[in-house]
Amino acid sequence: MHRVIAALLAVTSCASIAQAQTATSPPSANQPVFTLDRARTIAGGSSPSIDAASADLRAAGAARTIAGLRPNPEIQVQTENVAGSGDYRGVRSAETTASLALPIELGGKRSARIAVADSRSNRVRIDAAIALADLNLRISQTYIEAAAAERRVDVARQQAEIAGNAFRAARVRVTAGAGAPIDQQRADVLRVNAELGLERATREAQVARGNLARLIGQPIDGALDLAWFDRIGGYGPVMTIAPDGTLALAAAQADVNTASAQVRLARSQRIPDITISAGARRLAQTNDMAAVVGIAIPFPVFNNGSAAVSQARAEQDRADANRRLAIIEAEQAIAGAQAQLANAAASARSMGGPGLAAALEAARIARVGYAQGKFSQLDLLEAERTLAETRAAFTDALAAYHDAEARLERLTAPAPELRER
Repeated sequence: MHRVIAALLAVTSCASIAQAQTATSPPSANQPVFTLDRARTIAGGSSPSIDAASADLRAAGAARTIAGLRPNPEIQVQTENVAGSGDYRGVRSAETTASLALPIELGGKRSARIAVADSRSNRVRIDAAIALADLNLRISQTYIEAAAAERRVDVARQQAEIAGNAFRAARVRVTAGAGAPIDQQRADVLRVNAELGLERATREAQVARGNLARLIGQPIDGALDLAWFDRIGGYGPVMTIAPDGTLALAAAQADVNTASAQVRLARSQRIPDITISAGARRLAQTNDMAAVVGIAIPFPVFNNGSAAVSQARAEQDRADANRRLAIIEAEQAIAGAQAQLANAAASARSMGGPGLAAALEAARIARVGYAQGKFSQLDLLEAERTLAETRAAFTDALAAYHDAEARLERLTAPAPELRER
């Protein structure tokens, strides 16, 4: 009887190891794999956040066009000597003047407006790149959750099969009189719990896959890339990455450029514009025509623009301070993300390498020893529990590794090329 039980548990152990190896293998060649890059591409073409960023780009382009427009001329018509008394009763002595007034901007106001519009356009381009980077991060994290959920289904299925085999082995021992009935009952409880765990993991995987489908805007028509999920990149010692050229620094610098352009615009507005007008007047008494030429110059008595310049300079100082703060925060965030990535990689390698191998071997030895009567059922259950926890921890470590990798990718995402003026 011991030989029968040992053979049964040995087959179970081999099947468990084969399933563990198959679970980490790539999908078959004839099965389409829905990769992370494909999810990002699809989401980039249908995401509302990308549509909003595209609208902002069009609005910035229109604002740039508006900034380059010159002031519109005016047609002025003036009638004098009407509705009076005596000879000026009614419109008999009316004199009408028609003229064309042309405002002329001085002080470089138009070029200053264009500079402000260009700097704001660059900021909008950076915002669009930030929206895409944020979307990619969200897609990555949702994809990682879905892949981890599917991997947990594989682990739960393995544990359910192991628990089922253990229950059958306990029943054989009890039937043969080599075990106590409590061992069978305990194995049955573990089998039921393992089946419930498999059902729960399956539902969670369906929800995670549905969340990914909703995020990208279409159903997922293939298996997720679990081979990518199981792969751990070669990440060495933590290296210092400068935040130069990242989106965070580019956004802060764009704010500084906009503030500087605002200072230039405020200074240009201190110089008054002039309005030149030219027209013709009909003289009622002689019915003759005469030319009329005029010039209008504002007299800056109450508002000379100095307060606006002070405000713009203060905003420039604030933007520069925020830029320096952004450098510090970016350096801290990148350094922390690098450390988390290195730690996650080390944990994943340990869990998936020596840790998982040791747990598999311990469970195999416990099964064989239990079948031969050398180990108690509690020893077997402890070894199986350790194996289940190790597999779950390996899946969690892989998810943490890929999440840290995605967050570091977001922090170091390069800024787009900007328009220089």
